[in-house]
Amino acid sequence: MPPTAIADAYVGPGQVGESQARYPLDLYFCRDCTHVQLLDVVDPRLMFKSDYTYATGSSAGIVRHFGEHARTLLEREQPEPGALVVDVGSNDGTFLRFFKDAGMTVLGVDPATELARRAEESGVETLTEFLSAGVARRILASHGPARIVTANNVFAHADDLAGMAESIRLLLRPDGVFAFEVSYLLDIVDRMLLGTIFHEHLSYHTVKPLRRFLARHDLELFDVTRNTIQGGSLIGLAQRVGGPRPVSDRVTELVRLEEDRRLHDPETLRQFDRRIDRMKDEVKGLFADIQRKGGTAAGFGAARGGTTLLYRLDIGDALRFIVDDSPAKQGLFTPGHHIPVLPTAALYERRPDYVFILAWVHAKAIQQNHRRYVEEGGRFVLAHPDVRVVAAADLPPS
Repeated sequence: MPPTAIADAYVGPGQVGESQARYPLDLYFCRDCTHVQLLDVVDPRLMFKSDYTYATGSSAGIVRHFGEHARTLLEREQPEPGALVVDVGSNDGTFLRFFKDAGMTVLGVDPATELARRAEESGVETLTEFLSAGVARRILASHGPARIVTANNVFAHADDLAGMAESIRLLLRPDGVFAFEVSYLLDIVDRMLLGTIFHEHLSYHTVKPLRRFLARHDLELFDVTRNTIQGGSLIGLAQRVGGPRPVSDRVTELVRLEEDRRLHDPETLRQFDRRIDRMKDEVKGLFADIQRKGGTAAGFGAARGGTTLLYRLDIGDALRFIVDDSPAKQGLFTPGHHIPVLPTAALYERRPDYVFILAWVHAKAIQQNHRRYVEEGGRFVLAHPDVRVVAAADLPPS
């Protein structure tokens, strides 16, 4: 990967003339434990600062998923009314509100002050901090131990993953459960989920090393399930070693699948990188051809993963503008390349010939919501999992 700007570091008009720092974004494979991670760590205070913009509640799909996840967890665990639920990386409190509505005591932990303020306004008590052993002990003193600790898409964010695991173990009651969701490396490789790779995501988890890692911190992975949210992720459930729950066969079944797919072989990652190189050549060739023929191109979605696509596929100079539905992103400029972000109406006002879908998670919805753009002669370009150009004839019946 080329050095890349922080994925969500969009800037205002006054900063367009300023260069932005770029950081290495390379995946490394541990030959000892087989875990995959970034080794170049960006100061988290630069990424999760007060104006951190990604809000869980802004995605209807994520809200539905969190609602289902919370209901499943409550049905499975049957916690008593008022039991404490702590969410690490609680964002705007969306996930915890499902537990609060079910009669639980809830507490969020998140360093982003603006998101924590929103959570507090919605009735979700939130500590504006990174989780640490010290913070865990303060929670124990003020609230007691937790029946449930959750961490959705943040267990891959910690540089000190061991410290986070220790803090979670401290927080748990003897009968408590730790529920976490992470991107699953098998899906990233199979589905070419290049957009999941950015500086916030330090770890790219698989079950085999994850089970061993948790065991070293007196936590037992007793169940895992896969789902398709964000292109493919893994929900894990862990308890203190010696806890009351039996270990599900799903844990060993997924380890066996990973071994069958050679996911713990470095050559598999090398093949993944070569596939990305071929995708880059195809996408760059497509946009070069568009320019030769006098055509124009734009992007759709000021997404964090879109920053990775712009850099890794080397197409930052090919897009004249990007459209996005979020007013919070409109009027800003993309990290590093400083491509202007415009309201979605610009798609029809400026009529670019091709639109590259950067918000790859929402590619299907974008095509459905903007059939008119394609029916009037435009074309969408997708790079997930393969490079495709979508014209009107390719759209399903409305």
